[in-house]
Amino acid sequence: MSAISIENLSKIYPPNFPRLKKFFRLQVEKEVEALRNVSIEIADGEIFGLIGKNGAGKTTLTKIIATLVQPTNGKVSVKGFDSIDDEVKVRSLIGLATAEERSFYWRLSIERNMMFFARLYAMDDRRARKRIDEIFEKLNLNELRNRRFSELSTGNKQKLAVARALLPSPPVLLLDEPTRSLDPLAAAEMRTLIASLENISVLLTSHNLNEIEQLCDRVAIISKGEIRDIDTTENLRRKTKTAQTVRIYLSKIEEHKIREKLFGILDKFSIEREKDFLKLTFERESDDELLGKIVSALTANGAIILDVETEKATLLNVLESYDLPTED
Repeated sequence: MSAISIENLSKIYPPNFPRLKKFFRLQVEKEVEALRNVSIEIADGEIFGLIGKNGAGKTTLTKIIATLVQPTNGKVSVKGFDSIDDEVKVRSLIGLATAEERSFYWRLSIERNMMFFARLYAMDDRRARKRIDEIFEKLNLNELRNRRFSELSTGNKQKLAVARALLPSPPVLLLDEPTRSLDPLAAAEMRTLIASLENISVLLTSHNLNEIEQLCDRVAIISKGEIRDIDTTENLRRKTKTAQTVRIYLSKIEEHKIREKLFGILDKFSIEREKDFLKLTFERESDDELLGKIVSALTANGAIILDVETEKATLLNVLESYDLPTED
C-alpha cells in the first residue's frame, strides 16, 4: 500500500461571483485549471520531491492531499483512506507545514502554542510536554520556548510550523518550502532533520533544487498543473538533453595545432593559456560522441591530456527543459 496515492486528479477554480459581475457589466475572469490529470504514487518511507515554477500547482496539490481543498475530479488516498470519504482519518495521518503559516496565536509563547495544538491532537499534557521537548531539541528552539510567537523571526516561525507538523508523529509529512526564510545554517539543520526521519513518508516542495537533489528519492516535475515526468534526479538528467560544459587541459601542443585539428569537428570553443598548459572549453550534449572525437583528434597529434572537467546538467536545467510558461 502506498503512503499517498493520487489518481487522475484535477482542480478547477471557477470565477468569483460571475452573475453579479455580469449584472454590473464587469469583466468575468476565466476559470483556472490548477491541476490536470495528476497521478502520483508515494511509497512508505519515501522522501518525494515536487518542483515547478510559481503557479504550477504545487501548493494546490499539497492542500488537496491535506484535505484543505477538495478536488474537482480524481481521487487522493493516504494510507488507503480516501481524502473525501475518510477526511477526519486522513487529517490524523498527516503533518502539514506551509511556507506562510498564519494559524499560530501571536500573543502566546511558542510552548503554549504547541500545547494548544497538542490538545487538539488529543494528547495528554505529560505526553505533549515530552514530545515538545524532543522537537524543540531537534530544531534548536529551546531558548525561544517562552518567547511570544509575534516576536519570532520569519525563519523561526517557519521552524515552528515544521515543529507543529511533527508534533503528533504523523506517518505522512507534507512540507511546503520548509527551509524558506531560514539562514544557511538553520536550513542545513532542517535538511539533516528531514533526512533523519524514519518510517515517515514526506512530500517536499521547494524552489531550492540543491535541497531536492540532496533529500529526495524521486522527483516529480509539474508545469501548468500537469505532471511532466517522475523519476530520480539522475535519470531525469539522462532523459533530458541539456548542454554540458567541458574543459580539457592540454600540454605538448600549440594553440594553432588545436584549432587546426578541431576544424570541422567543433564550431565554437575557446582556448586559454594557463601557466604551462592550455585550457580548451566547449559545450556538448550530454550523450553525444563529441568529447571522444576531440580527444582522439588531439592525442593523435601528440597532445597530452592532463585533465578533463565536465559540468553535469543541474536540476534547474532539467526543470527548464520540461517547464512551460506559467503565471505566478
